[in-house]
Amino acid sequence: MRRAWVIAAYESPYIDPCTFSAGEELTIGKRESEWDGWVWCTNQEGKSRWVPEVYVERRGDTCVMLRDYEATELSVSVDEKLVVTGEEESGWVWCTNQTGQSGWVLWDNVRLEEDE
Repeated sequence: MRRAWVIAAYESPYIDPCTFSAGEELTIGKRESEWDGWVWCTNQEGKSRWVPEVYVERRGDTCVMLRDYEATELSVSVDEKLVVTGEEESGWVWCTNQTGQSGWVLWDNVRLEEDE
């Protein structure tokens, strides 16, 4: 288990959680991302989020999810303590805060604590 602290605040623009399931067909949007390796996807219910490109199989303007994916971004404040609890993908890392909320956080916004 790795611990980190937030060095730059981030406020997620997405307030409701969104998950996509393996095998689910999504539409790929034309939205430009400032982060390489992410595509804007929309499910059949009209929910849209950024998805790691390696998690989908592209089929023209659509794609199929290759695995389950939770698209929650975690809002964080400077000096907040986090636990890196999951995977890393294209500049983001899955973390849990001290209140138990989990989500993706930009790697550039956190620093790992040094081993003691």
